[in-house]
Amino acid sequence: MNFDNAKIYQLDGTNLTIETIYEISNAKIGDIKVELTQEAKEKVLKSRRFVDDIVEKGEPVYGINTGFGALSNKHIEKKDLSQLQYNLIRSHCTGVGNPFPTLTTRAIMLLRANCLASGYSGVSIECIELLFDFLNYGITPVVPEKGSVGASGDLAPLSHIALALIGEGEVIFDNKEVRADFAINQIQKQPVQLKAKDGLALINGTAVMAALGSLALYESKRIVKIADIATALTLEAVRGTKRAYDPDISSLKPQPGQIKVANNLTKLLSEESEIAKSHIDCGKVQDPYSLRCVPQVHGAIRQTLQHAEDVLAVEINSVTDNPLIFVDKNKVVSGGNFHGEAVAMCMDYLSIGLSEVANISERRVEKMMNPTFSDLPAFLVKESGLNSGLMIAHVTMAALASENKYLSHPASTDSIPTSTDKEDHVSMGVTSGRKLHEILRNVKHCLAVEFLCNTQGLDLLELKTNTALNEVYKLVRKHVKPITEDRVFSHDINNINKLISNFELLKVVEDQIGTLE
Repeated sequence: MNFDNAKIYQLDGTNLTIETIYEISNAKIGDIKVELTQEAKEKVLKSRRFVDDIVEKGEPVYGINTGFGALSNKHIEKKDLSQLQYNLIRSHCTGVGNPFPTLTTRAIMLLRANCLASGYSGVSIECIELLFDFLNYGITPVVPEKGSVGASGDLAPLSHIALALIGEGEVIFDNKEVRADFAINQIQKQPVQLKAKDGLALINGTAVMAALGSLALYESKRIVKIADIATALTLEAVRGTKRAYDPDISSLKPQPGQIKVANNLTKLLSEESEIAKSHIDCGKVQDPYSLRCVPQVHGAIRQTLQHAEDVLAVEINSVTDNPLIFVDKNKVVSGGNFHGEAVAMCMDYLSIGLSEVANISERRVEKMMNPTFSDLPAFLVKESGLNSGLMIAHVTMAALASENKYLSHPASTDSIPTSTDKEDHVSMGVTSGRKLHEILRNVKHCLAVEFLCNTQGLDLLELKTNTALNEVYKLVRKHVKPITEDRVFSHDINNINKLISNFELLKVVEDQIGTLE
């Protein structure tokens, strides 16, 4: 493969960002190339030599010449140290359930490699380089999503990645599931030969939960802006008032998120539309909370995003395995950086925030369904009765919003002891991350229903909205026809969901009025 035109990403263990993780994980094969900086290479090699010295001396050091977990009191002979690492990988491949999506698995590999690049793990450089080859050439291990408790590292899922590195297990390559050794041979590379500590370094850390959190955060930062756009368009459809978004109101309660949302809504509604002009003298003073209190609610959701960003920005550039090699201080220390409590809790908090996006969106849709409030035909269709209109689209939305409520129950408040009580408190971070992604999927579908409804509301008003929101309307109408009679609406919901998921809906607005906050 030719990488002459590829964007080069050089990693040193400290320079990843949420945006970079998404860019690399989502990139087409050949468009990017990930590699170590020269300084990182030197640190990794130096750390590896330190481990080799420990092996030669034979003094017991956890994970290098001892058993693992509750078996750490077992000394392993020098001749068996390589086999110890292979046994570790194979025995820890116990994941079950559906495999992670390719995007997620690529993010996991990237984060694991970045952690090892810091030079505190004592891992063989060949392990990192083959992880980069997997990313660069599009080899994606098949990794079952269930099996981690989020404490002694994300052991089971990371082991399935490590299994592929040694040429065993299955991977997706060239859109087919094949044996790992076959895919490695196709890119003219060799499986890694595990040395002392290599297996443990590959599987002991928070890469899985941090990848789930990072990808969710990247999407969520854009989805909440789309929720502001949905609000503005719904306000137009029900001919609500924008008075509640006056920046002077938020100046008296200066929560940072609230100020951002008030600014967004002001920007989205700053140009007077035909709709706004049509009800200047209608006497409407106050709208329901789902419209009036959006700065306060969407603003609070922004706070959950900010907390997640603060935590994950640290985690993605941290060394999270065990034991750690401090070459300059001539010591090896066992600790607990593999414990995912901070990530688990921030993802649970973000889950609560995203759940509220759907919760308040569902209330706005109900207002459009109800002719008593909206002055629109019942369920947004003419000849209602003969036609049910969007009645059941709202029911689907209610089901998703309700499902999010129980998914928001924090996984991080649970713990279950493992390894004969040696690992007696765990974070359940991967569970937090998996729930977070399910909530995010539900939120996008809920917003799709809101856009299906508010664009239909505009058609029924027969009045134009402002320029920026009209671009949203036109984009939706490219994929979804106006509703004149009943049809299968799931196709429409899915079409709008794609515009939300690829952020095209956000782009058409920001192209008109600039970046939203």
